[in-house]
Amino acid sequence: MQHDPHILIDIIRIAMPFGQYKGRKICDLPVHYLEWFQRQGFPKGKLGMMMQTVYEIKINGLDHLIAQLKREHSP
Repeated sequence: MQHDPHILIDIIRIAMPFGQYKGRKICDLPVHYLEWFQRQGFPKGKLGMMMQTVYEIKINGLDHLIAQLKREHSP
């Protein structure tokens, strides 16, 4: 898969398209939900890449990056 330089912007703008958290922004998915996907396998394609990125940000205590992106890129 090709690197997408806009992935961080997309995670604060794009909503989860299915499941228990349908409609919630990818960046706002809870860690326990992302951990389940980590064990079961993230979806293929861009959605999976975004979810995996948020998972890595959250488990490494970098939530402030998401907060900063939201401040800088809020509509």
